[in-house]
Amino acid sequence: MVITDILTNKKFVLEIALKVLGRNKLVDFSEKHTQAKKALDIWFDEVSNANWQTPQDIKNRYFSADFLSDNRVIFDIKGNHYRLVVKVRYQNGIVIIEWVGTHAEYDKRSFK
Repeated sequence: MVITDILTNKKFVLEIALKVLGRNKLVDFSEKHTQAKKALDIWFDEVSNANWQTPQDIKNRYFSADFLSDNRVIFDIKGNHYRLVVKVRYQNGIVIIEWVGTHAEYDKRSFK
């Protein structure tokens, strides 16, 4: 987030960690797919402490991330065994978890 000091008119970047909504989807999925839990927990912790301003910020950390319209991102989890679909609101610093599933389940769905 870029802030302008009204007294000096200088701009500076204020880094605020992202707020991740929908963690319950990760927890529910991890209960059924226990082998995914550690990887999903790591992803959640990393993203909760990130400060994404642009899609390039995501790509710099997650090389295999795919980008869809409407600021949606698909992450490969645990060596591409699982997929995670989120929507990113860069201006507000919010990541909304939309869907998590196995790669096979992902292949049956249509994300556009």
